[in-house]
Amino acid sequence: QQWYSSSMKVICMWLADRLDVQLHIYQLKTLIKIVKKTYRDFRLQGVLEGTLNSKTYDTVHSRLTVEEATVSVTDAGGLQGITMKDSDE
Repeated sequence: QQWYSSSMKVICMWLADRLDVQLHIYQLKTLIKIVKKTYRDFRLQGVLEGTLNSKTYDTVHSRLTVEEATVSVTDAGGLQGITMKDSDE
């Protein structure tokens, strides 16, 4: 649980440092993959929902979703099927 929380905190701080700058397409694709894989892996390991869906995760998820929407409007094929939407949804 500590590892998950600290990982999300580092990503959140990195995104906060770049709050006024749009992410490059490759940064966005990489972060989406990292966040989704981290979330899924720790969920499979039995980390509690309260820890997984923390305020930090919500902040990261929200920022990446907004960045994804911006890219989809400005660059038609930029993300090539990579999205924050969970495949379970």
